[in-house]
Amino acid sequence: MVRSPVVLGIESSCDETGAGLVRDGKLLGHAVASSMDEHARFGGVVPEIAARAHVHAAAPVVRAALADAGLAMGDIGAVAVTTGPGLSGALQVGLAAAKGLAYALDVPLYGVHHLAGHVAADTLEHGPLPDPCMVLIVSGGHTSLLLVRDLARDPIVHLGDTLDDAAGECFDKVARVFGLPYPGGPAVDRAAREGDPRAVPFPRPLTGPRDDRYAFSFSGLKTAAARWAEQHRTAGRPLPVADGAASLQEAVADVLTRKAVAACVEHGVGTLVVVGGVAANSRVRALAQERCAAAGVELRVPPLRLCTDNGAMIAAVGDLLVRAGAQPAPLDISIDPSAPLEYATLHPAGRRSAA
Repeated sequence: MVRSPVVLGIESSCDETGAGLVRDGKLLGHAVASSMDEHARFGGVVPEIAARAHVHAAAPVVRAALADAGLAMGDIGAVAVTTGPGLSGALQVGLAAAKGLAYALDVPLYGVHHLAGHVAADTLEHGPLPDPCMVLIVSGGHTSLLLVRDLARDPIVHLGDTLDDAAGECFDKVARVFGLPYPGGPAVDRAAREGDPRAVPFPRPLTGPRDDRYAFSFSGLKTAAARWAEQHRTAGRPLPVADGAASLQEAVADVLTRKAVAACVEHGVGTLVVVGGVAANSRVRALAQERCAAAGVELRVPPLRLCTDNGAMIAAVGDLLVRAGAQPAPLDISIDPSAPLEYATLHPAGRRSAA
């Protein structure tokens, strides 16, 4: 039996430069370089700094991934790269690197949607996705509830998306108000360990009977947390950060898991896959497990190292596309920084993007 080619995946949509190598659904090796420390003093990602960091990290990260896999450059049989969504300059760096490698090695190139990469990351740990499955994507810029069938071939059905702030964005912004360091998600998770999740009755947005059942909105929760902190400071009282963090985290986890499990039950789907950076949050994982068990739904969550942005997840999509016989990208492939998630492939043409 002829083996599938080794697929190199390159991810550069934000502040992580990632490279991964996958063949036949197996992760062979990967490496990630982060510019997070360079952004921390600004309290968020600075696009120009991120793009420059990708320029410096792209080649070393690919070499590190090859070394991790025990492979040589000539072993690469296809290249997959994130073409959107993300920061424009950052995406351009990754695409340029991928085009150069694909051209030099004379191998096919595939453009991949960043969020499809997060979905595919779970396959590297738990095997092929059930058809169908429910996917909850929770990250710094995205919160979406998706019905997924064949990731490489079928359109992705959106049951609900964020209307304003995503869950990760809410964590980052409230963490700054609470005086916690960037990135906010891990800082809130750490602080919450010492707090009472019932201490502050923060709202659960869009969970009323007449609200959009699967849409998400975290802007109001962010504002409520900021006002709570402001009231303490105005009154000269010390801010109980641990209680605030625990209560905020509980509100986010409650909304996310409540909607996701309800969607599984309503659509008769037996598996929930939770992916993205916020899937690393301890309370989101624990509450999802508790509610899935009560509803008779299998829960799949990637290991922590595959929750945040990485090249392995992009290689995983590329591997699925190669094995499905998908068409490689045309030579004029470009980027689409605000691409909606419709298919795993994302092959925007240069002339269309420039219009």
